[in-house]
Amino acid sequence: MEENGLTQNEGDTKPEGTAENAPVELPSPTAAALELEELQRQLEQTKDLLLRKAAEFENYKRRSESETAFIIRRANEDLVTDILPVVDDLERSLKAGRASSDFESFFKGVELIYQKLFKTLERFGVRPFETIGKEFNVEFHDALMQVPRTDIAPHTVIEEVERGYLLHDRVIRHAKVIVSSTPEQPADDASPMAAKA
Repeated sequence: MEENGLTQNEGDTKPEGTAENAPVELPSPTAAALELEELQRQLEQTKDLLLRKAAEFENYKRRSESETAFIIRRANEDLVTDILPVVDDLERSLKAGRASSDFESFFKGVELIYQKLFKTLERFGVRPFETIGKEFNVEFHDALMQVPRTDIAPHTVIEEVERGYLLHDRVIRHAKVIVSSTPEQPADDASPMAAKA
């Protein structure tokens, strides 16, 4: 078969305008490639969000530490402000004690100052706890020594050397105490020599 002066085999004939004669188009991205792009975009968003949250947390932590330090400083300021009048009273008392030889009135003045100081500490939650006659307890007491006693049960506090204090039911200073112990039993004279005599 001849067309336009050219010979073509029957199997070689291709009509014009078919897909093979069309310009070559690149295949569109597959669904997997699109999904990969979406996952990478989400990963970048998540990383960005995580970095922001970490920065926010650091800022929160710094702010919280700063506020806590301020509260502690402020609490100490209140305590010191309340104790300063007691210091003033002590100074006045010492000055008056130097000028006077009346020991009894000086003693009463110091006792009043002591009571004032104690009331101030109680307002802040500080209070002493009783020890004498109580069973020794490591959570409240520091034993300085043990004394053998027959009239008191062993491990009983018999003397308080230094008072212990609580701050809102928490021990802030252990009481230094002397504790009773079981007296040592004398050894029996049951030696062979004693038996012969």
